[in-house]
Amino acid sequence: QVQLVESGGGLVQAGESLRLSCVASGRTISDYRMGWFRQAPGKEREFVARINSSGAVTYYADSVKGRFTISRDNAKNTVYLQMNNLKPEDTAVYYCNTVRLPTTAVGSWGQGTQVTVSS
Repeated sequence: QVQLVESGGGLVQAGESLRLSCVASGRTISDYRMGWFRQAPGKEREFVARINSSGAVTYYADSVKGRFTISRDNAKNTVYLQMNNLKPEDTAVYYCNTVRLPTTAVGSWGQGTQVTVSS
């Protein structure tokens, strides 16, 4: 069973950047496709980005394409989400998880990390 711990969230102004981290423990994630998801207040959790096991292939939701970058360091069992040019509509709790194509999260959720973007 993989345990996932997200961090790096915070309160920023529109246009600023944040880098989220997701550290896995319990087993290696190097064989897994990983992704980031987010849940805004009053809304369902939605897909944000995914990355394949090697890190060579990425895919993004249209709403974040060109602003967010997903990456991974398998040696550190960690997945990252670099978020640039943040917008108020990016405000949400962000989670990582293993992903089954195309964008389905599988496995247990961590506690997430809160991102709040003020206008």
